[in-house]
Amino acid sequence: MSAFAQEAAPDLLRPDARFKADMLVVVAHEDDEVMIAGYLAKLAQDEHKRIAVVYVTNGDGGGNAVGNEAGAALGQERQMEARRALSSIGIENVWFLNQHDTPNQNVLFSLDHWDHGHVLEALVRLIRITRPDVVLTWFPDPVSGENHADHQASSVVAVEAFDAAADETKFPEQLSPAKNRTGMSNLTEGLLPWQPQKLYFFTDAYEVFTPYWYDAKKLSPFRKNLGEGTGPSFDMKAMSPTRHLSYAQIEADEQTYYMTQEGQLGVDAVKAKNFKTFEYPVRLIFAKSLVRASVTGDVFEGVRAAGVPFKPVHGYEAETKRGIRLEIGGPWRFYSLFWKAHDLDRMAGLIPVPEMEADYGEWLIIGLRACNSTNSDAVIELNATLPAGWVDHPEYKRYPVRAGECYPVTAMVSARSTGDEKWDELTWSATQDGRNVGSVMVRVFVGKVGSMPR
Repeated sequence: MSAFAQEAAPDLLRPDARFKADMLVVVAHEDDEVMIAGYLAKLAQDEHKRIAVVYVTNGDGGGNAVGNEAGAALGQERQMEARRALSSIGIENVWFLNQHDTPNQNVLFSLDHWDHGHVLEALVRLIRITRPDVVLTWFPDPVSGENHADHQASSVVAVEAFDAAADETKFPEQLSPAKNRTGMSNLTEGLLPWQPQKLYFFTDAYEVFTPYWYDAKKLSPFRKNLGEGTGPSFDMKAMSPTRHLSYAQIEADEQTYYMTQEGQLGVDAVKAKNFKTFEYPVRLIFAKSLVRASVTGDVFEGVRAAGVPFKPVHGYEAETKRGIRLEIGGPWRFYSLFWKAHDLDRMAGLIPVPEMEADYGEWLIIGLRACNSTNSDAVIELNATLPAGWVDHPEYKRYPVRAGECYPVTAMVSARSTGDEKWDELTWSATQDGRNVGSVMVRVFVGKVGSMPR
């Protein structure tokens, strides 16, 4: 033994307790949390839960309601607005991943623009730093609503990070001990794996009313409301025992910090002392839990103080299909595979038929796939059945599909330019040698929607 060796090594340091979170909120833009701010205030200020928030983008693609600053300059301002807003409801640990705001409605566009793998690595790192028991994020599915692809993309990476942070083969350089913790040039990170226990979503679908939208005409007549019975619900009219204000008023106050965006909604409500549009209940969607918990129970129901071990998910498996068929493509197909891979199978039943929305006369692009799981090449003919007033703009009528392959089809249509605001059903059917080989339906709410580019 060296003359300089000590008898016993010191205890290992524990992860930095200053950054421990009971709940980690993962959203896309600075102000996304306003929809649930009253609930977050309840957790942070009344229940003394440790809440941390991650913003994936800096909001540099948004507009500015109060100044000339745009682009990168606006992004800097929005980050400061977020820090101040969250501080007002007792949240101090705020993290920014600084990706670009990508206004659109196709999640795959946002993931590509962000560099998907880079963002996932960064978020896994933050889960390992904050060690949350619960992760709360946007709903990963196209909806009729704001349907911002960045919202969906932040949810996709949140789900992936939830499942990866305890996996020691995922970004192992983060888990490798530092060469010399108190020295310089440490190129590995010394983190520990961490498994969150519960996952919840909230949504920007128009049917879950918020200060931004509350029009009952937009409710789907075809399926159950996403906000009913799919998770816990919180009364925004209730009074905070700490603040002696309603949670609706606390949320309106938090909104006032986002003056570059829609902060005026909060300013007007506070000035008029009218918080009606902030009083809609906060509705969450239960995604999955690794501990025993009920769908509509409290988000911390069943959480174990000692944590839980890593639980691998099902993972992706190639589908085995036969014959010639027509399928939905684009982000809808991605989600059908994503849910299964991440043990979120119940999501498929919430919006069983793909849906979107359109302004009067607006063009829509819908991704389809003509697939041939036979041993012989085939030609598939495509036909659209559209409601009155809709116009089909087919690029081609027939598609050559090689044996064992799928041909990506871009269906283009324009919505009716008149009529009531209501839901329409669009159908594409495929035939091969005159024989029907499948169809795809999409439901579209048509009206004055004015949301993200589609």
